[in-house]
Amino acid sequence: MNRFADDINAPSLDGVKAVFFDLDGSLVDSMWIWGAIDIEYLSQFGLEKPDDLQSKIEGQSVVETARYFQERFNINDPVEVMIDRWNEMAFDKYTNDVFVKEGGVEFLKYCFDKGIKLGVCSSNSKTLLFQVLKKRGIFDYFDIIISGEDVEKGKPDPECYLKAASFVGVRPENCLVFEDLVKGIDAGNAAGMITCAVEDEYSVPQRDEKIKAADHYITDYWCILKNYGIDH
Repeated sequence: MNRFADDINAPSLDGVKAVFFDLDGSLVDSMWIWGAIDIEYLSQFGLEKPDDLQSKIEGQSVVETARYFQERFNINDPVEVMIDRWNEMAFDKYTNDVFVKEGGVEFLKYCFDKGIKLGVCSSNSKTLLFQVLKKRGIFDYFDIIISGEDVEKGKPDPECYLKAASFVGVRPENCLVFEDLVKGIDAGNAAGMITCAVEDEYSVPQRDEKIKAADHYITDYWCILKNYGIDH
């Protein structure tokens, strides 16, 4: 039995006309990659990764993250060069080692077959976002894909979610958002959408805060599907 089973509060899809996913840690298991990449990247400049780095950049778009690195670490590389370097460092892992969370593919198919609009609203780069979605065979499920390069403000600002809802023509109150971090949940809440926290190993320390911030909480997507007679 999952150690968090008592906290599961799966959302209903009644009245839901659009479902939006954060990518990293919410739809795919990939958060584990970035700590090592930050260490390797900063070492190229003779720098060590600060203990508070991840908490400082959580939710930021990839462009905001690059600007943060420029300012905090006095790195003179242009934003575009930094993003290209991060993409190069992560591309192989997003191609071969990053997979959809348990029940995620089946949940996407279920929503798609029900005519529910689907979208991804990620802080990550378009290169990595498109690569992993295509590699895992789920790219074509989505009506809208928003990367961290498509917004002015990252999460917890609701810009990405409001942009996605406008594109698919669905009112925010009829949209369901899946997020693994508190700042992402806050973005969904600020957009006026239904929010569901997703368990992820990286954000276990935020678990109680996530449960408090979100309308719902799941450990995987089977938690929702089993309520509709689908199990693994």
